[in-house]
Amino acid sequence: MVDVEELQGKKLDQEDENEIVTENAAFVHGEPLQDGTGPPKVDSEVEVLHEKVTKQIMKEGHGQKPSKYSTCFLHYRAWTESTQHKFEDTWSELHSVELVIGKEKNEMTGLAIGVSSMKSGERALLHVGWELGYGKEGSFSFPNVPPMADILYEVELLGFDETKEGKARSDMTVEERIGAADRRKMDGNVYFKEEKLEEAMQQYEMAIAYMGDDFMFQLFGKYHDMALAVKNPCHLNMAACLIKLKRYEEAIGQCGIVLAVDQNNVKALFRRGKARAELGQTDAAREDFVKARKYAAEDKAIARELHLLAEHDKAVYQKQKEIYKGIFGPPPTPKPKKTNWLILFWQWLVSLLYSLFKRERHKAD
Repeated sequence: MVDVEELQGKKLDQEDENEIVTENAAFVHGEPLQDGTGPPKVDSEVEVLHEKVTKQIMKEGHGQKPSKYSTCFLHYRAWTESTQHKFEDTWSELHSVELVIGKEKNEMTGLAIGVSSMKSGERALLHVGWELGYGKEGSFSFPNVPPMADILYEVELLGFDETKEGKARSDMTVEERIGAADRRKMDGNVYFKEEKLEEAMQQYEMAIAYMGDDFMFQLFGKYHDMALAVKNPCHLNMAACLIKLKRYEEAIGQCGIVLAVDQNNVKALFRRGKARAELGQTDAAREDFVKARKYAAEDKAIARELHLLAEHDKAVYQKQKEIYKGIFGPPPTPKPKKTNWLILFWQWLVSLLYSLFKRERHKAD
């Protein structure tokens, strides 16, 4: 699919250099995240990183480890170990976190030690003692952490920028941040074409991290348009990856971010419709496809999906018809009454006697 302003001369199922088309590609099963209700159960070997920090690898990463002052991009969930209370979850917020090794906040010291031992794409469970977490006093604002609470982190390192390669986001100009994000997006596209979906999503998330809500809020005019031209394709490409990985709810969330700023974005409508259709939300999916067709009336991909929904509805109707037919069925046919020969005999005998009686009486008269 392509953006609305690019519809002339292009179709939704054609690929351009900014956004990847995946609707017809085969599904690939990726490793699902933990459900997030409690700390994950991990059986791997415990690695001691520090007197107060241990690590268990949940998924192996690739490449090098970040060095001091590297800018790391990560997702994590955090629980207090004693009560199993989850107090932070960046996955649910759909925003990755930036952490500069060696310049982290005091309460992130233990987390930074763990992250510095990880490779890009690695997911791990960290145990951090309270001394390297929120300390003796804890935190009574956000996040709410009790005093002297040991912490469990489920962390995924999306990737990192070495000091020599760039700056912290806060030190970059607008052009530098947009340029860094665009490079990450292009790296993600390369991984996607190689069917490395997890690695592709890591690059897209790192690109999005350069353009958080606080940054976008400050932009106007051409800079805002330049940033959206990079940010929106990253969300849409994330949705494409998530659909292939059958993580449909997350794909809907990524499309929703784009539609919040561009309610008529054809690709976002189309991919959200695909995800909704896979979840069985056929009415909502049809609404997305119909709206997308308003802006891409000749597109065959949209017409195909609407046809599939119509066939699905027809099949459901026929199935329901058969079910109800089995429940109610046709009205029962009345059974013929059995003939009582004894009654018939007596009726015949009475009729005969009556006839004889009438004849004798007639003679007598």
